[in-house]
Amino acid sequence: MSDIVVRIEHLSKMYRLGVINNQSLAKDIQTWIALKLGKEDPNSKIGENKYTGDKDYFWALKDINFDIKEGERVGIIGKNGAGKSTLLKILSRITAPTEGTAKIKGKIASLLEVGTGFHRELTGRENIYLNGAILGMKRLQVAKKMDSIIDFSGIEHHIDTPVKRYSSGMYVRLAFAVAAHLDSDILIADEVLAVGDAAFQKKALGKMQDLSAGEGRTVFFVSHNMWAVKRLCNVGILIKDGRIMQTGNMKEVADTYWNDFTTNNQVRSVFFQADKNKPMSITYIEIYAKGKDHDVVFDTSDKLCIRIQYSVFEDKLAGVNLGFRLSTKDEVIVFRSWDVDTNQKLLEGRSKGDYETEFEIPDVLNVGQYFVSVSFGKTNVGGIQKFENCIAFHIENKTVDGYTKSFTRGGLIKTDITWSLKRMEDNNKSFALANISQK
Repeated sequence: MSDIVVRIEHLSKMYRLGVINNQSLAKDIQTWIALKLGKEDPNSKIGENKYTGDKDYFWALKDINFDIKEGERVGIIGKNGAGKSTLLKILSRITAPTEGTAKIKGKIASLLEVGTGFHRELTGRENIYLNGAILGMKRLQVAKKMDSIIDFSGIEHHIDTPVKRYSSGMYVRLAFAVAAHLDSDILIADEVLAVGDAAFQKKALGKMQDLSAGEGRTVFFVSHNMWAVKRLCNVGILIKDGRIMQTGNMKEVADTYWNDFTTNNQVRSVFFQADKNKPMSITYIEIYAKGKDHDVVFDTSDKLCIRIQYSVFEDKLAGVNLGFRLSTKDEVIVFRSWDVDTNQKLLEGRSKGDYETEFEIPDVLNVGQYFVSVSFGKTNVGGIQKFENCIAFHIENKTVDGYTKSFTRGGLIKTDITWSLKRMEDNNKSFALANISQK
């Protein structure tokens, strides 16, 4: 494999809906032996139509092939359900492929889900030693890196507390610090980094870049945040419906993804199943234009409004805020807003029940494609629930009788500014405004 550290050949993963494994121990053993010997699974379907047409089977990945070299930073992108997380689980040896092979050279450190690899009853410090042992490190080797891990995580005051008492943000901070500092050759990070705050995300991205450039580690990164992916990664893999659609330069792959997304995904409203395991859960998001029929293509003169519905499952839920973000296809943030900006009393507590909130987007948007993200978080905890780019809409500059309804302005946002002008008397300067003739 020379400098190739990951080689994926004809990799496929099938799940049988409503059925666990092959329904019998004998078939499971038969499948396991075949895969170990590099042979085709005798219990998988065969034939040219094996990937389609059967309602009892779901192919999460289909005939995946790619090579990754040492030190490359790989961004894996695609819509929800495309197969990204399944691919990472196979790379992490959490699940086995149904067909094909995944040849990996070196030790792997993975961050796939919040709390993965941690023992809930052990303290943060004890879990650091545990993860080091899993990677084959001796206790003394881990001890030498302990201070660096704790310092990077920023949770030194809680390092000797059982991790079952950690917030999701603390989990992620410690998990990333462990994965980044302990001895591994390949680092795999799923969307789990989205749980952390913006400052830590920036810090983590910088660390992953340093690991690749300075230590030659290979990084696999999955995220819906195109700005973060393009900033970190130099190699891109676009997955759609379980198949690889494009590989190559990260920026080019990201542009393909966004062009496809913006062409086929104009989304005016979206429902979400309430997550009763969270103290509060977003259930509905919508964008609409005042006084117009519902549409996803708006005009620069439209008054756009956002409607959000959510449920609160804890009585007198205090310290939470509902956040809104508007961004472009390149993940340039136009602006953010929080519901507590204008109503600080919401921080004091929200009673159990269902809520609906609305607000108007400032009349500043130019022609272009925009995306809405909505989240809620809690003071001293961080983000709890986030829906990235869940609303997609386009703004046009329509014409009436050959004339545009409003003028666009150069730049990111469309803004009309009232300029004041006064005459200045300065006899010593020939270019003073007093010399400008005005009618």
